Amino acid sequence: MKYRRFGKTNLDLSVFSLGTMRPLGSEEGFGQIVLRAVERGINHIETARGYGKSEVYLGRTLRQLDRESVYLTTKLPPTADAKMMAGWIDESLFRLGVKRIDCLAIHGVNTWEHLEWVQGDLGCMQAVQGAIASGKVDHVGFSTHGSLELIQSTLETGLFEFVNLHYYWSFQRHAPLLAIADQLDMGVFIISPADKGGRLYAPPATLKALCEPFSPLELSYRFLLADPRITTLSIGPATVAELGPFLEMDDYPLTAAEQQVLSRLDHHMSDRLGPTQCHQCYQCLPCPEEINIPEVLRLRNLALAYDLVEYGKYRYGMFENAGHWFPGNKASRCTECGDCLPRCPSQLNIPELLGETHKLLKGKQGRRLWED
Repeated sequence: MKYRRFGKTNLDLSVFSLGTMRPLGSEEGFGQIVLRAVERGINHIETARGYGKSEVYLGRTLRQLDRESVYLTTKLPPTADAKMMAGWIDESLFRLGVKRIDCLAIHGVNTWEHLEWVQGDLGCMQAVQGAIASGKVDHVGFSTHGSLELIQSTLETGLFEFVNLHYYWSFQRHAPLLAIADQLDMGVFIISPADKGGRLYAPPATLKALCEPFSPLELSYRFLLADPRITTLSIGPATVAELGPFLEMDDYPLTAAEQQVLSRLDHHMSDRLGPTQCHQCYQCLPCPEEINIPEVLRLRNLALAYDLVEYGKYRYGMFENAGHWFPGNKASRCTECGDCLPRCPSQLNIPELLGETHKLLKGKQGRRLWED
């Protein structure tokens, strides 16, 4: 296992962190995953108030470990009520059975209103800073599913020491944020690259063939670990077996062979989609019908280029069902008003592509595993 400095926290974290959103079956199974992960060298475990019984299960498992051998992160949602946040911190300490939380993350600074709550004189950061002063919390950061602009503004508040960020080879919109976080000496924790990055634990045959001689999951992890600005990647195994062989992966720069495969993926998408490829410039926004046009068309790109249709259905099904965690309306809401057309530098027929994507990806409604 490799370890990296987590920004200004100065904690040395394993490059793979155990996320506990998925492994929420039996308490026994949960404990087995945690213990095996620690045996394999993982020293950072992430949980959240919103992850069902995760804090409770983790607290009971920690009794079997040397508390100082692992770093704990738990996440609490943003609130304008400092008293409520203080109560949540105490509840998390009780559930985890610890006197101190190493890293506390504001869970989901996803809207501008959330940022206002964080910055407000009487908001949640007042309680967090009080908890730091009293020794209940060591370090504070935030997770986010928000826009690039919102995340940048949150980084630049100077209130945080680390960020939990969506960034993958299949989603590089947030690349500029890595540079900002690096300038600010903030730790960077990549959220769920296996799942959110394409459900790569069960890749389609097309993507597997394109990634040879590597697996899609291996290539995704290497793409991230080759970037020294990234500290750690979240993995969320549902079984011990899913811990897999990747934990001993090296973090050296991308090899020529890896770069060649990543280039092959790019060229294949360009060849497959031709002039209908969305290049993710985001100039089509805002949409009068609040359709997240770039994300819808990103899912189209991935589905048509790499046969990531099931992943596309999984993510597309969350529109209109996951609130601020996955904002935007479904493409079927398009009224063909044409507002976006003159702003697209690629001159895409956006209404037509939205309709095509809806037909391709519509399916059952999706929700987050846990609701706050």
